[in-house]
Amino acid sequence: MEALALEARGIAKRFGDKRAVDGVSLAVPAGTIFGLLGPNGAGKTTTLRTLLGIIDPDEGAVRLLGSPRPLTRAREVGYLPEERGLYPNMTPRESIAFMGALRGLPLAEGRRRAGELLEEAGLGSAAAKPIRTLSKGMAQTVQLLGTIVHRPRLIVLDEPFSGLDALNQGRLEGMIRAQAEAGVTVIFSTHVIAHAERLCERIAIIAGGRVRFAGTVDEARGRLAPRVRLVTRATDGVWTSALPAGTAREDGAWSFDLPPGGIEPLLRRLLDGEVGIEALSIERPSLHDAFVQIAGAAAVEGMGRPAPAAVLEEAA
Repeated sequence: MEALALEARGIAKRFGDKRAVDGVSLAVPAGTIFGLLGPNGAGKTTTLRTLLGIIDPDEGAVRLLGSPRPLTRAREVGYLPEERGLYPNMTPRESIAFMGALRGLPLAEGRRRAGELLEEAGLGSAAAKPIRTLSKGMAQTVQLLGTIVHRPRLIVLDEPFSGLDALNQGRLEGMIRAQAEAGVTVIFSTHVIAHAERLCERIAIIAGGRVRFAGTVDEARGRLAPRVRLVTRATDGVWTSALPAGTAREDGAWSFDLPPGGIEPLLRRLLDGEVGIEALSIERPSLHDAFVQIAGAAAVEGMGRPAPAAVLEEAA
């Protein structure tokens, strides 16, 4: 059986009359990058805090790093909450060492590791400057380094990309990949679909406090057929009857789902009809398309848009 870093079964949490988490079940394999994806207000933060043992569930059970009592594994976990917080007069080196000390890392070792991490992140020159003098992106990087300085087995990041510019988003993506390559399990929540699509092996789509889908990104995309875009010189004729049901004409092109039998039988009909094929492309459904199909169009409202991928790749 696949080793799990985290498992939740039917967890629920109420605040007054509001059921913020409603029967959530998750299984996160060790060593993977796992995304908790959903719009603002979907219940992602409450779910993460319940999984970590910060708040107790009203129903259900959690097993974290093999333990049914998540807080007993706190020293093996790095957690970056959505609400950022650093002491403005502390230096990055001391801030990182302090955060490590909260997880049991000796201060002297924390300072040594902090210096190395800051150099690797390109912030070596800022190691002794007060936090208040740093940019928002630099300060957020410092807090992330404090989250990993004690070398946890599991890293949990709540909306880590929020408020970052394209350059710092790319750097953060690179740091997440580096941790996963080192064998660390990474769980992060996000309302930006493209971050999950680029980084995650597995995802859970959550809306209204419920998990609407859990599985691999490919499994989510596989719920939709690939989309075919066809451009022909001819636009009318008997051959149009060969086009699948539901075909639409948009911007001078025919658009339809890839037929179950593949594109070849249709191509033969079109060639026999001498329609003059000028362009043909088969586009795989995006995670955004799958999200809409799974969670509904209303859940997409408020979902953020990321920086251009080319900028992020350059930064990473």
